[in-house]
Amino acid sequence: MNETDPDLELLARVGNNEPEAVKEMVSRKLPRLLALASRLLGDAEEARDVAQESFLRLWKHAAGWRTGQARFDTWLHRIVLNLCYDRLRSRKGMPLLEDDFLAEVPDSAPLPEEQLQTQAQHAQMAAALAALPDRQREAIVLQYYQELPNTEAAALMQISVEALESLLSRGRRNLRTYLAESDLAPQQRKASPGRGKP
Repeated sequence: MNETDPDLELLARVGNNEPEAVKEMVSRKLPRLLALASRLLGDAEEARDVAQESFLRLWKHAAGWRTGQARFDTWLHRIVLNLCYDRLRSRKGMPLLEDDFLAEVPDSAPLPEEQLQTQAQHAQMAAALAALPDRQREAIVLQYYQELPNTEAAALMQISVEALESLLSRGRRNLRTYLAESDLAPQQRKASPGRGKP
């Protein structure tokens, strides 16, 4: 129907309340929306709530969708981001949960040692992401986990491409610093004199 927005035909069918179109829309969009919300919130239950609220808004606006302002997928990602921001603002000061990031690690690793190492790496990256300022985390998640091009990620964040690249640069630098410090922490604990003595 429209080469620039591959979702328009399906969206029109959803607007006409076609049950098969609704199922197709959910199967097409839900995995990425859940992944985005999970990475930003660090909580699988909250991510499911955000995805559900996003789909409720989708159903509400599907029949009246007008092309030209933004791609539908961009609009839907913006809804998820806004809902995540609302939740993050309401819980400022509370740490992000790492257990939900670990749930994404497949449990079919051939050796238990490799599985433990993979889980530790995922936990370390989850903690590093959680330590980033919100906007840096959002930029990293959109580019590396959602695999959005810079122009689309910048549009979602309502900033210029240059501002996005600056956030990405600072975010990567902060991730490197956090990961380097977390690698040093166990070594420093081992080398610290007097530890474990009564």
